[in-house]
Amino acid sequence: MSEMHEKPEVPEAAAPAIAVTGSTGRLGGRVARRLAERGVPQQLVVRSPERAPRLPGAVAVRGDYADRDAVREALAGVRTVFMVSASESADRLAQHKAFVDAAAQAGVRHLVYLSFHGAAPDATFTLARDHFHTEQHIRASGLAYTFLRDNFYAEFVPDLVGEDGVIRGPAGHGRAAFVGQDDVADAAAAVLSRPDDHAGVAYDLTGPDSLTLDEAAVILSERLGRPVAYRQETVEEAYASRSSYGVPQWQLDAWVSTYTAIASGELDGVSDAVPRLTGRPATPLADVVRAARH
Repeated sequence: MSEMHEKPEVPEAAAPAIAVTGSTGRLGGRVARRLAERGVPQQLVVRSPERAPRLPGAVAVRGDYADRDAVREALAGVRTVFMVSASESADRLAQHKAFVDAAAQAGVRHLVYLSFHGAAPDATFTLARDHFHTEQHIRASGLAYTFLRDNFYAEFVPDLVGEDGVIRGPAGHGRAAFVGQDDVADAAAAVLSRPDDHAGVAYDLTGPDSLTLDEAAVILSERLGRPVAYRQETVEEAYASRSSYGVPQWQLDAWVSTYTAIASGELDGVSDAVPRLTGRPATPLADVVRAARH
C-alpha cells in the first residue's frame, strides 16, 4: 500500500483507460466490440453484469446511472467514459445528471457523450431537449468532453412502416440525414482511441444523404421487396392515431415530435464528421437496410 501512496500513477495505470456504458444495447455493444478488436482494455458499466458481452480485455461492473455510489466505484481509476443516454423515461435527465456528477467525483477526466443532432432547449424533438441539458451539465462539471450528436438511426426507419406498408406522420416535406449505427460506433471508437484530440468538440453524425420520408419510402420499397408509401398526417391526426396505446404524455409527445422535427428542418443537413472520423464514407440508408436484413 505504501508504494501506491508514493506513486499515485500506479493504480491509475493498472485500471482500464476507458469505460463504456450501455454495452448490452445496440450502440454501446457495437462500441465495446470495436474497442475490444483494437485491443483496448475497457470497463463495461452495466445494470446487469451477467448480461454484458464477453469480450477480450473487458470487465463488466455494476453501475446504474441513478446509483451514484455504484457509479463512483465502477469508474474509479478510469480516464475516459463513453456515455450512452439512459433508456427513455420521465426522469432520464435526472439519471444523466447523477451519472455525470458521479463520474466527476470518481476522477474521470473525459466524457464522450452520445447526444442528438440539433440538441437545444427548444428543440422540436422533445427528447433532444434532455440531450441539450445533459450537455450543459457536462460542460459545467469541469470534465473534458466530446459530444457525438447523431441524427435519427437509419435502422429505425423500417420500424416507421405500418402493417399496411404505410409510414404515417406529420413530417411534411422535411428531410433527415439518417445515420447508421455502425457509422456512429466507428466514429465513437475513433474518438475514444484518441480522446485528447477531440476534447471540447461536438460532432454531428449523419448519413450521406438528407431524405424526405417520400424518398425513404422509395428506398424501403426497393430494399424490403414490398410497397412502402408515406402519407402525411396533421399533428392532430398523429396524436389521435397514437393515443390508443395508453402511453404517458411525454412518450406521446416524443413519438409525434419525431415527425414534426423532420418537418421543421432540424434534422436536415449532411455532415462530414463520419468520413473524417472513420476514414470512409457514411453508409446510405439503402445499405443499412440491406445489411439489417442479412
